[in-house]
Amino acid sequence: MASDPITYRGGRGRPLLLVHGLMGRGSTWSRQTEWLTDFGAVHTYDAPWHRGRDAARPGRISTEAFVAELRDAAAGLGEPVTLVGHSMGALHSWCVAAQAPGLVRALVLEDMAPDFVGQTTGVWEPWVHALPVEYTDSEALIAEFGPIAGRYFLEAFDRTETGWRLHGYPGDWVQIAAEWGTRDYWAQWRAVSAPALLLEAGFTVAPPGQMRKMAEIGSAASYVKIPAAGHLIHDDAPEAYRSAVSDFLRAT
Repeated sequence: MASDPITYRGGRGRPLLLVHGLMGRGSTWSRQTEWLTDFGAVHTYDAPWHRGRDAARPGRISTEAFVAELRDAAAGLGEPVTLVGHSMGALHSWCVAAQAPGLVRALVLEDMAPDFVGQTTGVWEPWVHALPVEYTDSEALIAEFGPIAGRYFLEAFDRTETGWRLHGYPGDWVQIAAEWGTRDYWAQWRAVSAPALLLEAGFTVAPPGQMRKMAEIGSAASYVKIPAAGHLIHDDAPEAYRSAVSDFLRAT
């Protein structure tokens, strides 16, 4: 895989950088990139530990390592960026905005909260470790994850001659999530000055009430809850997601 974690997807003008969630990849934004080109030059980003099973794995897993890589990638676009982040990508996006306010023009933050302290990976951890390294049948993959997430992972996993292979290591992904149970990110959020749109799923993975509180204390934040959506709002409720994001981008 190419060493550059950013892929240009089309459009002209101010840069938008789409930042995926845990176990995701830049290619999973395929249903959003075309309409987002109405608002600028669209790029997707592949985070460390998500760049392919054969890609180099950085050193110690930490939020700081993720944020440093995302900050460098965004800076390489040459002007202030709009970061469109889902879940883990939302967290890292607002941490970049807190560190480098001049680098971030605006934020779209989807279904992520600052405080998971005391929450563990629970039943999710053995499930992730039990995933097969490769699926030879797309229908089996969709059966494993469901129609929305299944399509997402068909786009995220490494495509091989024999099927779809995990594009990272379950132990790494568990470690990434486990860190969120040991610390909170309220201070980083309070340091954000860029305009922000916060989108919460009706069936959210975030602790209840936190995204609304983020909007209340944010300096220029708005909050939208999409009741019928699961965690992958942009794929589960694409029309509602597009409407909210489009209105926000027109105004920023």
